[in-house]
Amino acid sequence: MVELNGPRLEPLSGQARQLVVFLHGYGADGNDLIEIGRAWQPLMPDAAFVSPHAPRPCGQAPMGREWFPLTFRDLNERWTGVNAAAPVLNAFLDAELQRHNLPGSALALVGFSQGTMMSLHVGLRRAEAPAAIVGYSGMLVTPESDAEMERFAADIRARPPVLLVHGDSDDLIPVQALFHAAQGLAALDVPVEFHISAGIGHGIDQEGLRQGGEFLARRFNRRATP
Repeated sequence: MVELNGPRLEPLSGQARQLVVFLHGYGADGNDLIEIGRAWQPLMPDAAFVSPHAPRPCGQAPMGREWFPLTFRDLNERWTGVNAAAPVLNAFLDAELQRHNLPGSALALVGFSQGTMMSLHVGLRRAEAPAAIVGYSGMLVTPESDAEMERFAADIRARPPVLLVHGDSDDLIPVQALFHAAQGLAALDVPVEFHISAGIGHGIDQEGLRQGGEFLARRFNRRATP
């Protein structure tokens, strides 16, 4: 199995009590999101941040990486893709938690685009629920067939609070994907909040960053309170 790696930020406090893992989008790499961790450090001084490079070279952007290939010729390719990439990501998450001697409940996943697809897919299937998931400009990947949809719902093991953030001018993954994801998560009894960034395309604005950082800080503080 491929071993993931990427840039890291150690906690400002010197002692990791939480772990925030950034999952980048298609054609980028771990360097694309790690600076968000630097911006969020004052909100979460006890958090370690890591942004692994996805396991595959990107077919459409050879200098970048992908969690799974996208050809847009197969309706089920996203579902096939998230399932294929999940084991290597789970192994990385387990190793990082162990490295910091943290329980699975101290984990937060933050995804962008294809990274949001991975965050939701893996985060809802962890044996121990993460503290939170933040998904930017992404979608909840579901299978095409009704038979597989039954298995999809049965496979959900964790229901961490989720924040979805999306630009209303996104022409790559339209904002309707946020509403579909929020509806799908609510149907699975996953607590979900969302924020729509006005005039923003396939990207993250300052308000979206603020909302994401404050959401995680609140969730971590709740976990820390007896």
